[in-house]
Amino acid sequence: MTSSRSTALLLALAALAAPLAAATPREKVDPWIEEQLSLSAPGAKVGVLIELAERADLSGIRGTKAEKGAAVYRALVETSARTQAPLLKRLRELAVTYRTFWIANFVRVNADEALVAELAGRDDVLRLSGDSPIRVPEPPELSAPTTLEAPAAVEWNVSKVNADDVWTLGFRGQSAVVAGQDTGYQWNHPALQGKYRGWNGASADHNYNWHDAIHSDIGGAGPNSCGRNLTAPCDDQSHGTHTMGTMVGDDGAGNQVGLAPGAKWVGCRNMDEGDGTPTTYIECFQWLLAPTDLADANPDPTRAPDVINNSWGCPISEGCNTGNFATMNTVVANLRAAGIAVVSSAGNSGSAGCGTVNTPAAIFDAAITVAAVDSSDAVASFSSRGPVTVDGSNRPKPDISAPGVCIRSSVPINGWGSCWDGTSMAGPHVAAAVALLISAQPALRGDVDTIEALLEAGALPRTTAQGCGGDTASQVPNNVYGWGRLDVLAAVEAALALDLLTVDDFELGTLLRWDLACPGGPGCS
Repeated sequence: MTSSRSTALLLALAALAAPLAAATPREKVDPWIEEQLSLSAPGAKVGVLIELAERADLSGIRGTKAEKGAAVYRALVETSARTQAPLLKRLRELAVTYRTFWIANFVRVNADEALVAELAGRDDVLRLSGDSPIRVPEPPELSAPTTLEAPAAVEWNVSKVNADDVWTLGFRGQSAVVAGQDTGYQWNHPALQGKYRGWNGASADHNYNWHDAIHSDIGGAGPNSCGRNLTAPCDDQSHGTHTMGTMVGDDGAGNQVGLAPGAKWVGCRNMDEGDGTPTTYIECFQWLLAPTDLADANPDPTRAPDVINNSWGCPISEGCNTGNFATMNTVVANLRAAGIAVVSSAGNSGSAGCGTVNTPAAIFDAAITVAAVDSSDAVASFSSRGPVTVDGSNRPKPDISAPGVCIRSSVPINGWGSCWDGTSMAGPHVAAAVALLISAQPALRGDVDTIEALLEAGALPRTTAQGCGGDTASQVPNNVYGWGRLDVLAAVEAALALDLLTVDDFELGTLLRWDLACPGGPGCS
């Protein structure tokens, strides 16, 4: 039933409607905003993302990663500064506190009914989306970490994807930079400290290497074990330290848990002990496109990482919905345009069947979405399946699979999590594989299309009779495994063969996939 207060908001929005407008004011407003205001006391405010109608044109941007990053940054900042100016002037007149974002051209405010109605009536506003708490998916089975477990040297999952064979070729991720946005990181963990970009062997400099997007209590959790607005990395839940270990971890004492131990890493905390909001995720994405100093000043896109691991999901029930999917989708697409690979875990809802890849950033075409398999290359029961139906796209997902069952890696404080399960554990394998590819073939830096094509073409094909999205029993790729289980060696060997070819020869990887994964071409099954 619609409350009287909800009816008042709807009437105010309807009164502002322009007959020839592409969208009426009411159509611009996320239903979540209307619902929250209708359930709140008069004068209450809710978190609102005001997305502007104009977007930067990134279609013609080409060049090296540094050139792409600088051009994308300039275009996004110029467009946002110019188009947000009238809106910000009005917000100042109303004494409304706001925060601007350029990575998707939106402004974040706390708004009451009257402000929502006024904002929705503006011609320069595309949509108003909600901003509410989000919780990171916990791994389905999580063993207690211990500092006593004996090292296993090269872990089974590292050798399973043949990363150690890539090391023998001399490629360990050197010259590449990986990033994570997660629950934070114990930066001085023995497995991570030497790989942290802010560590010079004697002292740490966290400028341009660390950002904290947690500025206040989220979800009513109260005091945070690490604190907030941190100027040095800290992990308030262990999840981030574990995922970073799978990317680069090696303590030099036999604990070889990471696939790319020669790479450097940077990080951003996007959750408050497991809770975040769309803006904390987006704030990390924005910082990673153009890292800043600890004062959040002097952004520098040349210091952006090559790949970002995202072992989190943003479920509809906790704030991400069809009203704000588009905003996050724009963010991820802009990062890819800047030459940064965005790797996302598929999610842990696979036991519910097909169509369970249903949260950002895994649902987006611009993200490389990763499912989880066990040591026998069988899909984990919890690993989410495609296709993506939540946004009506029926987009095939995941893109690739990687080990995500009983993964051992680093955890605070100086410990080791012996057997963690989840697509959160699978995603970092693929992020690290990006670093290994760039180490082997530096010309790939910034060419996300070819990097993704190499990873998918080199994957060990896996089939399924589950039939998600109409998949046949012999179909590759499919909506359970994607192109198959990651094989870093195969991808690197193919990358090394690129010396005689140009990027254009691959037509965004189509020919490469046929050659390695499907020799028969379009008719291959």
